[in-house]
Amino acid sequence: MAVKTKNHTPEELLVLLGYFSIAIGEVKFEPLTFGLINDTYLVYSKQNPTHILQRINDSVFKDVVGLMNNCATALEQLNAPDYTKVELIKTKKDESFYQGPEGFWRLANYIPHTVTYDTTNSLQIAFEAGAIIGRFQTLLQYEDPSNYKDAIPNFHNLELRMNQFLEASYNTSGNKMEESKSIIKFVKSTSILLQKNIPTTLPIRICHNDTKLNNILFSKDTDKALCLIDLDTIMKGHFLFDFGDAVRTVVNPAREDEQDNSLIQFRTDFFEALVRGVASNEHIWTEQELNSLPYGAVLMPFLHGIRALTDYLNGNKYYKVSYEKQNYDRAKSLFQFTKKTLEQLPFMKLTIDKHFPIKLT
Repeated sequence: MAVKTKNHTPEELLVLLGYFSIAIGEVKFEPLTFGLINDTYLVYSKQNPTHILQRINDSVFKDVVGLMNNCATALEQLNAPDYTKVELIKTKKDESFYQGPEGFWRLANYIPHTVTYDTTNSLQIAFEAGAIIGRFQTLLQYEDPSNYKDAIPNFHNLELRMNQFLEASYNTSGNKMEESKSIIKFVKSTSILLQKNIPTTLPIRICHNDTKLNNILFSKDTDKALCLIDLDTIMKGHFLFDFGDAVRTVVNPAREDEQDNSLIQFRTDFFEALVRGVASNEHIWTEQELNSLPYGAVLMPFLHGIRALTDYLNGNKYYKVSYEKQNYDRAKSLFQFTKKTLEQLPFMKLTIDKHFPIKLT
């Protein structure tokens, strides 16, 4: 199903804001366009940003109630001196979101003096990204996975994504099929390699499941990572998902839809900084999990590439695109980085062995 988005008027947004338990004075709204799924607005009061108002896309997230329960449950634990709390503002009916003819909406506090990055050339940012992802995991380590619904069932299920991709490749136009022929060959061979090397018995943890760099808030003043945002995908998962997603946006300096594949790199010093950041936390991960992390770094750009290519073959029905071949460019870029991670498997294993006390096999 296509992602449904719309532009909301200030009058409509003001009405929606009125459903929440906050004092409303003179406000203005600024649309935020970085997300690919939801409609998001920054709320200003007296020229200062105060809240984030967001429509949850229920064509993508089928169980919004379960999604919001996941967020509320996790946020109770994601509160520590070294982890900045994200607060959901209750509605006047004491609920964590509003549901009405206008759809599903939520309101969160705006955390001031913060910044996000799509990519980085700072080793300190790479370290901090790893540190906050590790801290997120340690704060949620005792959560009962049975209390969390799958916001998107099989979100990182390689077999499902491959089946969706194969169906799209069979049904697409001849021109798109011919254009994608070499990519399709790479997808099939890499899928086989990953299925052979990723264990099916990894521990179940509560994961963010979308830990790209721009889902981390940093202090503008110190560059310290403060917390993870965009919490829709908090649900059961494996740590290699969160680790691999961070690798694809921290270690590679290029944009996800970069058309010049010569700019795509695997920066070994940035990988080591990211691993050092994760390892600066309490060591809660098993030997099997640590062994799986290098393949997580391969899996996550590969999965995102499959999803982008599938969407392109299907006519761009899922992700927002600003031009016709943007998903195709995303796929090529992501697969190029996947190739880089495959070349660096021995280095990644040695680096993780260096920074964690458990010896890898």
